[in-house]
Amino acid sequence: MGASSRMRFYQYLPFLERSGIKAEVYPLFDDAALSKRYSSGAYDYRSVIKSFASRVENLRRRKGFDLLGIEKEALPWMPLFIESALLQGVDYVIDFDDAVFHNYDQHRLGWVRYLYGKRLDALMAKATLVVGGNDYLANRAKEAGAPWVKVIPTVIDLERYPNDYTSAPVGNGLPRIVWIGSPSTVHYLEILREPLQTLALRIPFVLRLIGAYVDLPGVNVEFVQWTDATEVASIAGATVGIMPLLDSPWERGKCGYKLIQYMACGLPAVASPVGVNSEIVQDGICGYLAVKTEEWVMSLERLLTNPDLCYRMGKEGRRRVESSYCLQVTGPRMVELLKLAERRKNRCAGSRDF
Repeated sequence: MGASSRMRFYQYLPFLERSGIKAEVYPLFDDAALSKRYSSGAYDYRSVIKSFASRVENLRRRKGFDLLGIEKEALPWMPLFIESALLQGVDYVIDFDDAVFHNYDQHRLGWVRYLYGKRLDALMAKATLVVGGNDYLANRAKEAGAPWVKVIPTVIDLERYPNDYTSAPVGNGLPRIVWIGSPSTVHYLEILREPLQTLALRIPFVLRLIGAYVDLPGVNVEFVQWTDATEVASIAGATVGIMPLLDSPWERGKCGYKLIQYMACGLPAVASPVGVNSEIVQDGICGYLAVKTEEWVMSLERLLTNPDLCYRMGKEGRRRVESSYCLQVTGPRMVELLKLAERRKNRCAGSRDF
Protein backbone atom coordinates (compact mmCIF):
# COMPACT_ATOMS: atom_id res chain seq x y z
CA MET A 1 0.00 0.00 0.00
CA GLY A 2 2.96 2.37 0.34
CA ALA A 3 3.24 4.36 -2.87
CA SER A 4 7.01 4.81 -2.61
CA SER A 5 7.57 1.10 -2.13
CA ARG A 6 5.29 0.18 -5.03
CA MET A 7 6.86 2.60 -7.47
CA ARG A 8 10.50 2.61 -6.40
CA PHE A 9 10.96 -1.09 -5.56
CA TYR A 10 8.17 -3.56 -6.18
CA GLN A 11 7.52 -2.70 -9.81
CA TYR A 12 11.21 -3.25 -10.60
CA LEU A 13 11.27 -6.82 -9.29
CA PRO A 14 10.33 -8.45 -12.65
CA PHE A 15 13.21 -6.58 -14.34
CA LEU A 16 15.64 -7.78 -11.69
CA GLU A 17 14.50 -11.39 -12.02
CA ARG A 18 14.77 -11.37 -15.81
CA SER A 19 18.29 -9.97 -15.55
CA GLY A 20 19.44 -12.73 -13.17
CA ILE A 21 19.28 -10.68 -9.96
CA LYS A 22 17.51 -12.49 -7.15
CA ALA A 23 15.77 -10.08 -4.77
CA GLU A 24 14.34 -10.69 -1.32
CA VAL A 25 12.06 -7.97 0.05
CA TYR A 26 11.69 -7.14 3.74
CA PRO A 27 9.31 -4.20 4.31
CA LEU A 28 9.56 -2.28 7.57
CA PHE A 29 5.77 -1.99 8.01
CA ASP A 30 3.14 -4.28 6.51
CA ASP A 31 -0.09 -3.13 4.85
CA ALA A 32 -2.12 -3.63 8.03
CA ALA A 33 0.12 -1.23 9.95
CA LEU A 34 -0.01 1.33 7.15
CA SER A 35 -3.81 1.08 6.93
CA LYS A 36 -4.04 1.83 10.62
CA ARG A 37 -1.81 4.85 10.19
CA TYR A 38 -4.00 6.18 7.39
CA SER A 39 -7.19 5.64 9.39
CA SER A 40 -6.00 6.86 12.80
CA GLY A 41 -3.12 9.16 11.87
CA ALA A 42 -0.47 7.12 13.71
CA TYR A 43 1.11 3.68 13.85
CA ASP A 44 0.16 1.33 16.68
CA TYR A 45 3.12 1.30 19.08
CA ARG A 46 3.10 -2.50 19.27
CA SER A 47 3.42 -2.80 15.50
CA VAL A 48 6.28 -0.27 15.57
CA ILE A 49 8.22 -2.30 18.16
CA LYS A 50 7.57 -5.53 16.28
CA SER A 51 8.52 -4.00 12.93
CA PHE A 52 11.78 -2.48 14.16
CA ALA A 53 12.77 -5.71 15.91
CA SER A 54 12.20 -7.59 12.66
CA ARG A 55 14.22 -5.01 10.71
CA VAL A 56 17.16 -5.33 13.11
CA GLU A 57 17.09 -9.10 12.73
CA ASN A 58 17.04 -8.77 8.93
CA LEU A 59 19.99 -6.39 9.01
CA ARG A 60 21.96 -8.86 11.11
CA ARG A 61 21.70 -11.22 8.10
CA ARG A 62 23.13 -8.56 5.78
CA LYS A 63 26.33 -10.40 4.89
CA GLY A 64 24.36 -13.11 3.13
CA PHE A 65 23.69 -10.66 0.30
CA ASP A 66 25.75 -8.92 -2.35
CA LEU A 67 23.86 -5.64 -1.97
CA LEU A 68 21.23 -4.14 0.28
CA GLY A 69 18.64 -1.89 -1.31
CA ILE A 70 17.32 0.62 1.22
CA GLU A 71 14.25 2.77 0.72
CA LYS A 72 15.19 6.12 2.31
CA GLU A 73 16.65 4.72 5.58
CA ALA A 74 16.80 1.38 7.30
CA LEU A 75 15.91 2.44 10.86
CA PRO A 76 14.07 5.79 10.88
CA TRP A 77 14.62 7.93 13.98
CA MET A 78 17.08 5.47 15.50
CA PRO A 79 20.49 6.83 16.57
CA LEU A 80 22.91 6.88 13.66
CA PHE A 81 25.51 4.67 15.36
CA ILE A 82 22.98 1.81 15.58
CA GLU A 83 22.07 1.90 11.90
CA SER A 84 25.72 2.37 10.89
CA ALA A 85 26.76 -0.65 12.97
CA LEU A 86 24.07 -2.79 11.35
CA LEU A 87 25.30 -1.76 7.90
CA GLN A 88 28.96 -2.52 8.56
CA GLY A 89 30.60 -4.89 6.11
CA VAL A 90 27.98 -4.72 3.35
CA ASP A 91 27.53 -2.54 0.27
CA TYR A 92 24.20 -0.75 0.13
CA VAL A 93 22.16 1.32 -2.28
CA ILE A 94 19.86 4.04 -0.94
CA ASP A 95 16.85 5.25 -2.91
CA PHE A 96 15.06 8.54 -2.21
CA ASP A 97 11.81 9.84 -3.68
CA ASP A 98 11.13 12.32 -0.86
CA ALA A 99 13.29 14.82 1.01
CA VAL A 100 13.12 12.77 4.22
CA PHE A 101 16.36 14.37 5.44
CA HIS A 102 14.24 17.47 6.11
CA ASN A 103 12.31 15.49 8.73
CA TYR A 104 15.49 15.91 10.76
CA ASP A 105 17.39 19.01 9.68
CA GLN A 106 14.28 21.20 9.56
CA HIS A 107 12.50 19.76 12.58
CA ARG A 108 10.83 22.30 14.86
CA LEU A 109 12.82 21.01 17.87
CA GLY A 110 16.39 22.20 18.11
CA TRP A 111 17.71 19.05 19.79
CA VAL A 112 16.37 16.95 16.90
CA ARG A 113 18.13 19.17 14.40
CA TYR A 114 21.33 18.97 16.44
CA LEU A 115 21.36 15.21 16.97
CA TYR A 116 19.80 14.01 13.71
CA GLY A 117 20.32 16.86 11.22
CA LYS A 118 23.17 15.08 9.37
CA ARG A 119 21.91 11.55 10.00
CA LEU A 120 21.01 10.75 6.40
CA ASP A 121 24.00 12.64 5.02
CA ALA A 122 26.27 10.23 6.91
CA LEU A 123 24.40 7.22 5.52
CA MET A 124 24.55 8.58 1.97
CA ALA A 125 28.27 9.29 2.26
CA LYS A 126 28.96 5.60 2.93
CA ALA A 127 26.54 4.20 0.34
CA THR A 128 27.82 2.41 -2.73
CA LEU A 129 25.15 4.20 -4.76
CA VAL A 130 22.46 6.79 -4.04
CA VAL A 131 19.50 6.95 -6.42
CA GLY A 132 17.37 10.08 -6.25
CA GLY A 133 14.00 10.63 -7.87
CA ASN A 134 14.98 14.15 -8.95
CA ASP A 135 17.88 16.60 -9.03
CA TYR A 136 17.01 18.15 -5.66
CA LEU A 137 17.46 14.81 -3.91
CA ALA A 138 20.53 13.91 -5.96
CA ASN A 139 22.21 17.23 -5.19
CA ARG A 140 21.73 16.68 -1.46
CA ALA A 141 23.44 13.30 -1.79
CA LYS A 142 26.36 14.88 -3.64
CA GLU A 143 26.68 17.59 -1.00
CA ALA A 144 26.71 14.85 1.65
CA GLY A 145 29.73 13.27 -0.04
CA ALA A 146 28.04 10.28 -1.65
CA PRO A 147 30.60 8.78 -4.04
CA TRP A 148 28.12 7.79 -6.76
CA VAL A 149 24.74 9.45 -7.37
CA LYS A 150 22.22 8.89 -10.14
CA VAL A 151 18.74 10.25 -10.90
CA ILE A 152 15.92 7.89 -11.83
CA PRO A 153 12.45 9.49 -11.81
CA THR A 154 9.41 7.84 -10.28
CA VAL A 155 7.58 6.28 -13.22
CA ILE A 156 4.55 4.28 -14.32
CA ASP A 157 4.34 0.91 -16.07
CA LEU A 158 2.94 1.38 -19.57
CA GLU A 159 1.36 -2.07 -19.38
CA ARG A 160 -0.94 -0.77 -16.64
CA TYR A 161 -1.75 2.40 -18.60
CA PRO A 162 -2.98 1.36 -22.07
CA ASN A 163 -3.02 4.18 -24.59
CA ASP A 164 -6.73 4.05 -25.36
CA TYR A 165 -8.15 6.63 -22.97
CA THR A 166 -9.77 9.90 -24.01
CA SER A 167 -10.39 12.96 -21.90
CA ALA A 168 -14.16 13.29 -21.88
CA PRO A 169 -17.02 13.92 -19.45
CA VAL A 170 -18.29 10.79 -17.70
CA GLY A 171 -21.14 9.84 -15.40
CA ASN A 172 -23.61 12.74 -15.30
CA GLY A 173 -21.91 14.41 -18.26
CA LEU A 174 -19.96 16.98 -16.27
CA PRO A 175 -16.20 17.37 -16.80
CA ARG A 176 -14.06 16.13 -13.94
CA ILE A 177 -10.96 17.53 -12.31
CA VAL A 178 -9.06 14.68 -10.65
CA TRP A 179 -6.62 14.60 -7.75
CA ILE A 180 -5.08 11.39 -6.39
CA GLY A 181 -3.28 11.10 -3.08
CA SER A 182 -3.56 9.98 0.52
CA PRO A 183 -4.69 11.40 3.88
CA SER A 184 -1.11 12.58 4.44
CA THR A 185 -1.13 14.77 1.30
CA VAL A 186 -4.76 15.93 1.06
CA HIS A 187 -3.88 19.19 2.85
CA TYR A 188 -2.36 20.47 -0.40
CA LEU A 189 -5.88 20.86 -1.76
CA GLU A 190 -6.35 23.77 0.65
CA ILE A 191 -4.20 25.73 -1.80
CA LEU A 192 -7.02 25.36 -4.34
CA ARG A 193 -9.95 26.13 -2.02
CA GLU A 194 -10.44 29.62 -3.43
CA PRO A 195 -9.59 28.80 -7.08
CA LEU A 196 -11.98 25.83 -7.18
CA GLN A 197 -14.77 27.74 -5.48
CA THR A 198 -14.31 30.60 -7.94
CA LEU A 199 -14.27 28.18 -10.87
CA ALA A 200 -17.47 26.53 -9.62
CA LEU A 201 -19.24 29.89 -9.91
CA ARG A 202 -18.23 30.11 -13.57
CA ILE A 203 -18.74 26.60 -14.95
CA PRO A 204 -20.16 23.28 -13.70
CA PHE A 205 -17.66 20.51 -12.95
CA VAL A 206 -16.97 17.67 -10.53
CA LEU A 207 -13.84 17.43 -8.37
CA ARG A 208 -12.89 13.74 -8.16
CA LEU A 209 -10.72 12.90 -5.15
CA ILE A 210 -9.04 9.48 -5.15
CA GLY A 211 -7.69 8.19 -1.86
CA ALA A 212 -8.63 11.04 0.47
CA TYR A 213 -11.43 13.54 1.01
CA VAL A 214 -11.69 17.24 1.84
CA ASP A 215 -14.83 19.33 2.16
CA LEU A 216 -14.96 22.32 -0.20
CA PRO A 217 -18.26 24.21 0.17
CA GLY A 218 -19.62 25.28 -3.19
CA VAL A 219 -17.64 22.62 -5.08
CA ASN A 220 -19.21 19.36 -6.32
CA VAL A 221 -16.82 16.84 -4.71
CA GLU A 222 -16.81 13.13 -5.59
CA PHE A 223 -14.81 10.71 -3.45
CA VAL A 224 -13.37 7.52 -4.96
CA GLN A 225 -11.76 4.85 -2.80
CA TRP A 226 -8.21 4.09 -3.87
CA THR A 227 -7.35 0.55 -4.91
CA ASP A 228 -4.44 -0.66 -6.97
CA ALA A 229 -6.84 -2.36 -9.38
CA THR A 230 -9.01 0.71 -10.05
CA GLU A 231 -6.71 3.73 -9.79
CA VAL A 232 -5.92 3.90 -13.51
CA ALA A 233 -9.57 3.77 -14.59
CA SER A 234 -10.49 6.31 -11.91
CA ILE A 235 -7.92 8.77 -13.25
CA ALA A 236 -8.70 8.07 -16.91
CA GLY A 237 -12.38 8.82 -16.33
CA ALA A 238 -11.56 12.47 -15.64
CA THR A 239 -10.77 15.44 -17.86
CA VAL A 240 -7.89 17.28 -16.15
CA GLY A 241 -5.44 16.31 -13.40
CA ILE A 242 -4.16 18.70 -10.72
CA MET A 243 -1.15 18.83 -8.40
CA PRO A 244 -1.02 21.84 -6.09
CA LEU A 245 2.06 22.15 -3.87
CA LEU A 246 3.53 24.56 -1.36
CA ASP A 247 6.91 25.99 -2.31
CA SER A 248 9.12 24.73 0.51
CA PRO A 249 12.17 22.44 0.78
CA TRP A 250 10.07 19.32 1.46
CA GLU A 251 7.91 19.86 -1.63
CA ARG A 252 10.96 20.52 -3.81
CA GLY A 253 11.98 16.95 -3.08
CA LYS A 254 8.76 15.45 -4.42
CA CYS A 255 8.86 13.47 -7.66
CA GLY A 256 5.60 14.50 -9.34
CA TYR A 257 4.26 10.96 -9.62
CA LYS A 258 0.59 11.94 -9.83
CA LEU A 259 1.41 14.21 -12.80
CA ILE A 260 2.95 11.26 -14.59
CA GLN A 261 -0.17 9.20 -13.85
CA TYR A 262 -2.43 11.88 -15.30
CA MET A 263 -0.32 12.25 -18.42
CA ALA A 264 -0.10 8.48 -18.89
CA CYS A 265 -3.91 8.46 -19.00
CA GLY A 266 -3.93 11.13 -21.69
CA LEU A 267 -5.01 13.95 -19.36
CA PRO A 268 -3.53 17.45 -19.38
CA ALA A 269 -2.23 18.53 -15.98
CA VAL A 270 -2.24 21.78 -14.05
CA ALA A 271 0.41 22.01 -11.35
CA SER A 272 2.26 24.32 -9.03
CA PRO A 273 5.70 25.14 -10.53
CA VAL A 274 7.55 23.63 -7.58
CA GLY A 275 10.56 21.34 -7.90
CA VAL A 276 10.35 18.66 -10.56
CA ASN A 277 6.78 19.70 -11.50
CA SER A 278 8.30 22.39 -13.72
CA GLU A 279 10.25 19.73 -15.60
CA ILE A 280 7.42 17.21 -15.99
CA VAL A 281 4.72 19.66 -17.13
CA GLN A 282 5.81 21.58 -20.21
CA ASP A 283 3.77 24.73 -19.75
CA GLY A 284 1.35 25.25 -22.63
CA ILE A 285 2.26 21.93 -24.25
CA CYS A 286 0.99 19.13 -22.03
CA GLY A 287 -0.64 21.28 -19.36
CA TYR A 288 -0.17 24.47 -17.40
CA LEU A 289 1.82 25.72 -14.42
CA ALA A 290 -0.11 27.97 -12.06
CA VAL A 291 0.66 29.98 -8.93
CA LYS A 292 -1.95 32.68 -8.41
CA THR A 293 -5.66 32.04 -7.94
CA GLU A 294 -6.55 33.53 -11.30
CA GLU A 295 -3.88 31.40 -13.06
CA TRP A 296 -5.44 28.23 -11.63
CA VAL A 297 -8.95 29.38 -12.55
CA MET A 298 -8.04 30.40 -16.09
CA SER A 299 -6.02 27.24 -16.80
CA LEU A 300 -8.71 24.89 -15.55
CA GLU A 301 -11.53 26.80 -17.23
CA ARG A 302 -9.67 26.83 -20.54
CA LEU A 303 -9.19 23.05 -20.43
CA LEU A 304 -12.64 22.12 -19.14
CA THR A 305 -14.36 24.14 -21.86
CA ASN A 306 -12.12 23.12 -24.76
CA PRO A 307 -12.16 19.35 -25.48
CA ASP A 308 -9.85 19.70 -28.49
CA LEU A 309 -7.21 21.45 -26.39
CA CYS A 310 -7.54 18.76 -23.72
CA TYR A 311 -7.07 16.06 -26.32
CA ARG A 312 -3.98 17.68 -27.88
CA MET A 313 -2.31 18.33 -24.56
CA GLY A 314 -3.22 14.87 -23.33
CA LYS A 315 -1.55 13.28 -26.35
CA GLU A 316 1.58 15.34 -25.80
CA GLY A 317 1.66 14.30 -22.16
CA ARG A 318 1.31 10.64 -23.06
CA ARG A 319 4.20 10.93 -25.53
CA ARG A 320 6.31 12.54 -22.83
CA VAL A 321 5.61 9.69 -20.42
CA GLU A 322 6.48 7.09 -23.05
CA SER A 323 9.82 8.74 -23.77
CA SER A 324 10.98 9.61 -20.24
CA TYR A 325 8.70 8.53 -17.39
CA CYS A 326 7.89 4.87 -17.80
CA LEU A 327 9.23 1.62 -16.38
CA GLN A 328 10.09 0.41 -19.85
CA VAL A 329 12.76 3.15 -20.00
CA THR A 330 13.98 3.17 -16.38
CA GLY A 331 13.80 -0.59 -15.69
CA PRO A 332 16.88 -1.47 -17.78
CA ARG A 333 18.72 1.55 -16.31
CA MET A 334 18.03 0.40 -12.76
CA VAL A 335 19.25 -3.12 -13.55
CA GLU A 336 22.42 -1.73 -15.09
CA LEU A 337 23.11 0.48 -12.06
CA LEU A 338 22.68 -2.40 -9.59
CA LYS A 339 24.95 -4.67 -11.60
CA LEU A 340 27.59 -1.94 -11.80
CA ALA A 341 27.28 -1.41 -8.05
CA GLU A 342 27.90 -5.10 -7.46
CA ARG A 343 30.87 -5.19 -9.83
CA ARG A 344 32.53 -2.34 -8.00
CA LYS A 345 33.27 -4.79 -5.20
CA ASN A 346 35.32 -7.06 -7.49
CA ARG A 347 33.13 -10.03 -6.71
CA CYS A 348 31.69 -12.57 -9.06
CA ALA A 349 28.45 -11.05 -10.33
CA GLY A 350 25.37 -13.08 -9.50
CA SER A 351 27.16 -15.31 -7.02
CA ARG A 352 24.84 -14.36 -4.17
CA ASP A 353 21.52 -12.62 -3.64
CA PHE A 354 20.61 -8.96 -3.97
